[in-house]
Amino acid sequence: MSRGIGKAAYKPVGVLMGIAAGVVAGAVFRQVWRVTAGDGEAPNATDEDRGWGEILAAAALQGAIFAVVRAAVDRGGAVGVRRLTGRWPD
Repeated sequence: MSRGIGKAAYKPVGVLMGIAAGVVAGAVFRQVWRVTAGDGEAPNATDEDRGWGEILAAAALQGAIFAVVRAAVDRGGAVGVRRLTGRWPD
């Protein structure tokens, strides 16, 4: 099997998995924020009633959760493509 087939097979999988990762990461972040901050809504950067510390903490937490979920989903997708095609996507 040529090198391009593994890469081509991964592209549509990668797009779908990226969308799924965003949805999952958003749900995880909202739940973690609710538990840790005791507040139902995470602050937006333009929320006038929230301080810098709370806004930056929320952004850092959201970024960390997104990065971990995305890495797990990307890795799982690559493993799945290798199982299906016998090649690791580049």
